[in-house]
Amino acid sequence: MILGSVTDDGVPVITLDAGGRQWRATIDTGFNGGVELPLRLRPFVNPEFVGHVRSSLAAGQTVVEEAHYVDFPFDGRTVRSVATFVPGEEILLGTGLLRDYRLEINFVEQTVLLEWVGGEEGVA
Repeated sequence: MILGSVTDDGVPVITLDAGGRQWRATIDTGFNGGVELPLRLRPFVNPEFVGHVRSSLAAGQTVVEEAHYVDFPFDGRTVRSVATFVPGEEILLGTGLLRDYRLEINFVEQTVLLEWVGGEEGVA
C-alpha cells in the first residue's frame, strides 16, 4: 500500500524512492501510459529503447517522444514499465502503471491511497 496526499491545488501525489533519493510523483489519471521520468533517473532504471510514441496533450498539442522499457522501483518491488524521459524533477505516473491498483483520492481529506489488488505481472 502506498499513501500520499492531495496538494492544496488539487494534485494527487505520492513520494517514491528511486536512484538513491526521494521523488515527488504525480498521479495523472489522464495519462494512460506507464511513467514519465526525470532524465536524472535514466542511469538507474536500465532503459531499453522500444520506439517512438505519440502523445496528445492538453489544448490539442501532440508530441513524439522516445519510449523505453524500464525496471522501475514501485511499491516495494521492481516493475517493468514503458517510460519516457523529460527534464525536471518530478515523476508522472500513468494509469498503465496503476492498472493492478485500487486508487482512492479523497479531495476533502487530501489523502491518496494506492492498494495493489492483484492481476498479472507484466509490462505497464
